[in-house]
Amino acid sequence: MQISPDAVARVLADEQRRFAATHPTSARLAADAAQHLIGGVPMAWMTRLPGGYPVFFERAAGAHVVDVDGNDYVDFCLGDTGAMTGHAIDAVTSAVAARAAQGITTMLPSTDAAWVGEELARRFGLPLWQMAMTATDANRFVLRLARAVTGRPKVLVFDWCYHGTVDEALVVRGPDGAAMPRPGSLGPPVDPALTTVVVPFNDVDALAAALAVGDVAAVLAEPALTNIGIVAPEPGFHDALRELTRQHGALLVLDETHTICCGPGGATAAWGLDPDLLVIGKPIGGGVPAAAYGMTHAVHAALAEAFADDSIDVSGVGGTLTGNALALAAVRATLTNCLRADDFAMAIPLAEEWADGVRDAYTAAGLTWHVQQLGSRAEYWYSRPPRDGAAAAAAVRHDLDELLHLWCFNRGVLLTPFHNMALLSPHHTSADVARHTDVFAEALAALA
Repeated sequence: MQISPDAVARVLADEQRRFAATHPTSARLAADAAQHLIGGVPMAWMTRLPGGYPVFFERAAGAHVVDVDGNDYVDFCLGDTGAMTGHAIDAVTSAVAARAAQGITTMLPSTDAAWVGEELARRFGLPLWQMAMTATDANRFVLRLARAVTGRPKVLVFDWCYHGTVDEALVVRGPDGAAMPRPGSLGPPVDPALTTVVVPFNDVDALAAALAVGDVAAVLAEPALTNIGIVAPEPGFHDALRELTRQHGALLVLDETHTICCGPGGATAAWGLDPDLLVIGKPIGGGVPAAAYGMTHAVHAALAEAFADDSIDVSGVGGTLTGNALALAAVRATLTNCLRADDFAMAIPLAEEWADGVRDAYTAAGLTWHVQQLGSRAEYWYSRPPRDGAAAAAAVRHDLDELLHLWCFNRGVLLTPFHNMALLSPHHTSADVARHTDVFAEALAALA
């Protein structure tokens, strides 16, 4: 069976009317907010949720969100990984409240700092750590460090990657193979070909050829692509990546901000990877902005003098609020009580249930779609799972995405707005998963 654009448009019109009827308070708040907030939201991408206007939430706890109109949602988005632990975790809430009552930021280390460094080292295997506010910041910092260590100018990334608002990584591979601005990238400061080399994910030959030039300071990579959809590494790809970076003198940086869905130490621990530097952000603060980056002893030895210099405050690595006491208290409480082996032992089987339910539904509807799973994360494709980012981007069908997201949202199921992805937490239940399966199957029936 093929789903026609006409069928999508017909069902979408009905769903848009249903959305307007069930979200009147959000409509009023959105109109009020639009007077002084661009798009009526504090961050522009908040308008990408389904419906004709932003939906304002009132409260969130565990795996559920309730909006200002009283609509309850099973939350499979979880703040696009920022709330991967679940919402309003008691231990984190208590730690943040206690810390706030004793002072939030002083430019002095708090008593939680040493514990956080030790726990990050235990989980990810890299011995030395520094904090950041976001994974974007951490990625910016490690790229500066890599250039300082190697004396080389360029960064290598994989086509259609995403590493936050890092200029070097907001790129795609152009027709001639050179880096060009990613569609939607605003005001790139320089021609990306001056700073960045782009190769397709899983293409070992292209990777080898690019590194052989000798101008790459670091390869910045997710262990699996996630933000263009889940694109898994092929067998042997990570072994080749590690061997080639060492052979050609480039540092290997792994961004685990999304791939921590593979386990307590991310894909690095789960798959036995061996990076020179590692970035982790989003979920480690239980919703409080926090990120960190770790490095090997060898990388630190090359940077020790720079870190000890009085000019470190203007080195491009830092930020006044970075490493503040509130963030460190949140990270300690989160890593003590969440994102543990026991949590993944609950969340990953739920992701398997979610994937099985989706597969059963589209198979019963006669569709040759596919579902991809990465730890506690899963998503469906309208094609075979792609092997690189360009193929993933080409497989997107925006009209069908909009309809399926809105259909689910109108029936109390919230998915990640950027693609058809669900993230499972230990606060979800099999009943929550079954709710999505039923709603998804009903949508396919309506489109038949």
